[in-house]
Amino acid sequence: MAWRSRRSTVASGLLLLLVAAGFDRHYRFFDMAIYQGAVGWWIRGGELYSYQAPVQGLLGFTYPPFAALVLLPTALVPVGVAGWLNVLLSLLALALALRALHRNVLPVVVFVAVLATEPVRQTLGLGQVNLVLFGLVVLDLAVLGRAGSRWTGIGVGVATAIKLTPGLFIVYLLVTRRWRAAGTAAATVAALTASACLIAPRETMQYFGDLMWRTQRVGAADAVANQSLSGLLARLSDSHTAPAFWWPALSAVVLLVGLRRAAQAHGYGNEVAALALVGLTANLITPVAWTHHLVFLPVALIALAGSRRRHCLGAAVLCYALCVLSPIWWVDEGADGAVAFLAANTFVLMMIVLVWTLPVRHQEVARPVHWLPDNGLHTLRS
Repeated sequence: MAWRSRRSTVASGLLLLLVAAGFDRHYRFFDMAIYQGAVGWWIRGGELYSYQAPVQGLLGFTYPPFAALVLLPTALVPVGVAGWLNVLLSLLALALALRALHRNVLPVVVFVAVLATEPVRQTLGLGQVNLVLFGLVVLDLAVLGRAGSRWTGIGVGVATAIKLTPGLFIVYLLVTRRWRAAGTAAATVAALTASACLIAPRETMQYFGDLMWRTQRVGAADAVANQSLSGLLARLSDSHTAPAFWWPALSAVVLLVGLRRAAQAHGYGNEVAALALVGLTANLITPVAWTHHLVFLPVALIALAGSRRRHCLGAAVLCYALCVLSPIWWVDEGADGAVAFLAANTFVLMMIVLVWTLPVRHQEVARPVHWLPDNGLHTLRS
């Protein structure tokens, strides 16, 4: 009977995954094809960052050189094989990460529900690496960190060497005074980047000395798929770029609030909320956050639903529905009106609200956190 139940659950999950794929207009491992084309071009003697995929927009490789080294095996197999191997690895990383966050047995319904959300299905469909990086960060901080392992920080370091955005978790370790873990993460990034520099010195200097700062290579800030603060402000100003003053100013505010509230959540023993807050903050302040980057959004919804407050549960259900339905694809680029504005900025507005309001208290006993004065109160109290 139990075997039949498990078989039914697996079948339901696979069916939902296939249905979820139908929401994605960019399916067929679009980004994996770009990765594969770029590294293949590179090993055949071309310049890594001069590669332009034969698709609309002539997209190229935008990650650090270490990421290209990690992705080299994709050049040895067809795109479809590389894409499905990435799907399997991503699903494993997602399952292990959710299991680590739940501490108890992972409810299958949670795993299946998360598969249907925009960030997860986009990552799987496009052949992106976001869920693998997500798994590295969560397993590092929620498993090694919880156990007090001396290796805590290594997963964050590997993820940051592949893609810069997870680097905010190093700052999170610093503000929560986990010096050793922060040092391990920083040393891991330095060691992996240095190893890439030894193998590909020209590409390393080119990336960190020039290309890293040219965010327009990734895409236009006002593109509807960009759900960062930069994208919101660019659309508000009807410009391809975010306003030069408002974007850094508002990003600084979001950074301060997000890290402070993450530190509070950590102090209360609510690591699920803490990781969600750091992940959402990183997405908000980065110049470009495509919807497949928002893999910590489902974690925030899990934390919201787990607060055991009726209004939070209702908010979690509403946000989940929006994450599945993805209203950003319902409107045409440049459409006017309040409804069109809300639809086009669904995820960025949701993340802003969550960073400000996500409950940080936990049912467990609180621990004091000393970081940044709060109206004269230097210790969090339960």
